[in-house]
Amino acid sequence: MRYWLMKSEPDVFSFDDLVAKGEAEWDGVRNHAAQLNMKAMAVGDRALFYHSNIGLEAVGIMEIVRGAEQDSTDDTGKWKAVMVAPVEKLPQPVTLKAMKADPALEGMAMIRQSRLSVSPLTDAEYHHILGMACHKTAK
Repeated sequence: MRYWLMKSEPDVFSFDDLVAKGEAEWDGVRNHAAQLNMKAMAVGDRALFYHSNIGLEAVGIMEIVRGAEQDSTDDTGKWKAVMVAPVEKLPQPVTLKAMKADPALEGMAMIRQSRLSVSPLTDAEYHHILGMACHKTAK
């Protein structure tokens, strides 16, 4: 299993919106590096749902339930999307400020490339963030 961090503006599509839908296509990603990350995703991978622009915090866990396929919002056929489903809301959101201040996360892809909307997390980074969120399965 691999881990990811996926950003969405909560006024456009929030974690609560995902919970209400049950699952959703993670579409509209038009960055080549983010697309490579999405193409590397496999069914069963886990991702932190991160609210960007408003909130700036990881708020939930979701699972990849369908690997990269044609993005339904792309008429060119160039871009891919994955299908995600909610797993659970984090007990406490983890802010970008807290992540940046934590030496254990200084190498995290999202910290190094802040504009990247879909980025990988190492096993250690993922579980460390869960610990910051007071999640029961944090290592």
